[in-house]
Amino acid sequence: MLRLILHSFALILALALPASAFETRARAVWVYDMSTDTVLMDKNAQTPLPPASMSKLMTLNMLFEALRDGRVTLDTQFSVSTRAKNMGGSTMFLNEMDRPTVEELIQGIIVLSGNDACVVVAEGLGGTEDNFARLMNDRAKALGMDNSTFANASGWPNPGQRMSMEDLGRLAIRLISEFPEYYGYFGQREFPFDNRAPQNRFNRNPLLKLGIGADGLKTGHTEEAGYGLVGSATQGTRRIVFVISGLTSEADRAQESERIVNWAFRQFAEKTIADEGHEFARARVWMGSETEVGLVASEDTTILLPGAQLQELEGEVVYTGPFEAPIAEGDVLAELVIPRDGLPEARIPLVADRSIGRGGLAPRLRTAALVLKDKLEGQTGLPVSE
Repeated sequence: MLRLILHSFALILALALPASAFETRARAVWVYDMSTDTVLMDKNAQTPLPPASMSKLMTLNMLFEALRDGRVTLDTQFSVSTRAKNMGGSTMFLNEMDRPTVEELIQGIIVLSGNDACVVVAEGLGGTEDNFARLMNDRAKALGMDNSTFANASGWPNPGQRMSMEDLGRLAIRLISEFPEYYGYFGQREFPFDNRAPQNRFNRNPLLKLGIGADGLKTGHTEEAGYGLVGSATQGTRRIVFVISGLTSEADRAQESERIVNWAFRQFAEKTIADEGHEFARARVWMGSETEVGLVASEDTTILLPGAQLQELEGEVVYTGPFEAPIAEGDVLAELVIPRDGLPEARIPLVADRSIGRGGLAPRLRTAALVLKDKLEGQTGLPVSE
């Protein structure tokens, strides 16, 4: 293995803060850096738990997909059933005479956490809430949400209503990435629907008013689930998504959420470690018109680093070689592996810097001579890595 010491990072990282382990009172946590595809924290994140109103994100996903497919528009009006009107908990205070638009229902679900609005959407898209829950389960399976099951559209307590924190986080990432035209609703601070309950018009997300870049997504609370939050925030070029669950009070939820955002942005630094075409190593080529190929970064490469790695980074270029010609420019031949304190190692693909065709008689003889030389020296074969 070729060991690389990337001394050029020393000055870049000198201002970073030391990373430290994050202790949390939450029962389950998942924290993710979207910009670099890095999981920063995972505590019981694959365990299916009661999601409370955080599962309303799946109802919104179904509604956003219907908007994208043209089945409804923001101006489409839905009817309100007696069943929807009689939903308890958080509500828009809808009644059977109302004909709320899709846009009003989106705001009612996000800002007011309206259980009645969720039932209206479920009945409007699925005929019945039970049928809509089946559609939610089918869609969750198709999206790879393997630790989620749905029994209703609102997150109302039910043994069949379960989601893992990672599934909730991945769903949040989907809403941010796939539906940017609707994502702005998640940062809306208030929605005084028809002035029916002025005291109930404010978004429950405690982070939106703190000026830390928070712009979504959804709170949740039941006695069984405790207090939870699916959150997202941006600072500079970075966006983080996090999910917490199982806290004992609104105050704990607010404090833990703010602590997580501050920790995620302050304890890690986003750094470019290679420009496109930067050569990290050269590898031997068999039977080719050339004897070596450069192993280069295929694109500008940025990774997230704990601040504790201040002075230098160690990386290894790992591959199985030599490589037999022909080789096409851009073929993935190796990986640059960089260990990171407290995070999964970064694995960066390296590609061939040029095309190398099959050689004629002379390269073949040269390769045969190298094989013979190795055997004479008592080796079992050519090295598998350099």
